[in-house]
Amino acid sequence: MLVSEILKVKGGTLFTVSPDTPLAEAVHTMAEKDIGSLLVMEYGDLAGILTFREVILTLHRQQGGVGTVHVRSVMDDHPLTCTPNTDVNEVRRMMIEHHTRYLPVLDGKTLTGVISFYDVARAVLEAQSFENRMLKAYIRDWPNEEPASE
Repeated sequence: MLVSEILKVKGGTLFTVSPDTPLAEAVHTMAEKDIGSLLVMEYGDLAGILTFREVILTLHRQQGGVGTVHVRSVMDDHPLTCTPNTDVNEVRRMMIEHHTRYLPVLDGKTLTGVISFYDVARAVLEAQSFENRMLKAYIRDWPNEEPASE
C-alpha cells in the first residue's frame, strides 16, 4: 500500500499557517479544527510543521503560556517527509525510528498532504480486515476433496 492510497481515503484538506503566525492563533486553529499539526508554508514552499509536541514544549518553557511567540520560533523547520509513492511499511518504520506522528507528503516540491500515525494505523487495519474477510470467504468455500480411490 502506498501513501497516495491513504491520501485518497483521507481526503486532501490541508491546514496551513505562515511562520509569522502568532503561536496563540495557531493553537486556536488546531483546537478548533481538532487537528494535531499545521503545515508551515512560506513563499509557496513547505517551511516546517507545527505539532502539539512543539506547542507543549513551548508551554512548558514559558510556564503555561505562549506569550507573543510566533510559529517560526517553535516549529520543526526540517520535518521528515515522504512521497505519494512511499510504501506504508517504510512510513511506519520512519515514524517509529524518528518518533514522529505526522509526515508531510511532497511530490517534488509540491505539498500533496500530510499523514498521521493514526492514518497509517487505520489504513493498515482496514487492509488487514479486508484480507481476513477474503481468507475466511476462501476457507468457507473450500471445495470438498474426493476420497482417494483404492
